[in-house]
Parts: sequence; C-alpha cells; structure tokens
Amino acid sequence: MAVRAIGISGDPVLHSPAAPVVEFDDDLRQLVHDMFETMDAAPGVGLAAPQVGVGQRIFTYSFQDDDGVAWRGVAINPELWITPVPAGVAEIEGDDEELDDEEGCLSFPGERFPLRRAECAILRAVDLDNKPFEIRADGWLARIFQHEFDHLDGTLYVDRLEHIYLKMARKVSRKRGWGQPGRSWVPGIDNLEG
Repeated sequence: MAVRAIGISGDPVLHSPAAPVVEFDDDLRQLVHDMFETMDAAPGVGLAAPQVGVGQRIFTYSFQDDDGVAWRGVAINPELWITPVPAGVAEIEGDDEELDDEEGCLSFPGERFPLRRAECAILRAVDLDNKPFEIRADGWLARIFQHEFDHLDGTLYVDRLEHIYLKMARKVSRKRGWGQPGRSWVPGIDNLEG
C-alpha cells in the first residue's frame, strides 16, 4: 500500500521484455494494489509493472469513455490483437486526428507526441485470481491497451515515433539527463511536468 517510484526512460527494466507471472499470491496482490495507487497518484490512465521496476507481464488501467462507462482493471499475462490501420484511411476519411492522437507516458513525463495507433484492440488476459477475461476495445481504451502492452515488450511509445518527433523526444531526453539507468520519480513528491 504505497506509491512506488516510476522509472524514467533509460532504466533497463523499461527496455527489456517482461517475464510471465507464475505466482498468484499475496505479493502479486500487493504489487497490483501499489500499481493502482501509483497510477492514480501520477495521475495516469495505465501503468505497467516494468514502470515500477518489476519485470513481469502486468498492467493496470483506469479510463472513463465518452459514454460514461468506467474501465478499471488489471491485465496479467496479456495477449493483444489489434486491427491494422488501412493505408490511406486518414486521407480518405479525414480522420487523421483520431488515429494520430497525442500520447504521453509516465516514464517519459511531461511530454506528449503524436503517435498513430490501431483504432480497435482485443485484450485477453487473466485477473488476480488467474481467471481469463477478454475485452474488445476501441478508441482511447484500445490506445491505452496498446501503450501498456508495449511496455511489457520493452517498448516505450517514444520508440515508435516518426522521425521528426523521435528527434524531438531524444532532445528532451538529453536535456533532462534521461536515457540512463536509475532515473525515477515519485508521484506526489516529484514534479517532473514539462
């Protein structure tokens, strides 16, 4: 029952694939509780275990959609299927803004860059009781799932940026002294907003 430090880009656990969860015990329950507390304090809409220094395939999420439906939960050992973004969709439908919304990350705090994501995703995972579930998501919830799932594979959203934005992100990282092991911040204590 504690807010944990969130690792900043450069910490090795953020750039390595996470291991599957094999023990569903009190330690796992404590970790997930701490992750929710940390995510809420940040505040964020998702948090992956590697972001708090734990190399396991777990992420939490909390989001309220446009219809007022609250989505809050934990995904353990998730699998994710996404719809491909058809070539030319943005130009034909004029929907580039929706597909290319800005994204941020608690491990690259205070910065937001545009990133194209698939509009739909299917998440399959297990909960704290090791019971399987499936969620079909679209829009921002699908984006959250893709972002957090990437963390479990050692990928930060800035790794996926187009060249000009990647260049900007690298400049920010150098300016702030990120990109090296051991950098972190604690929600409610540190203020790292840009």
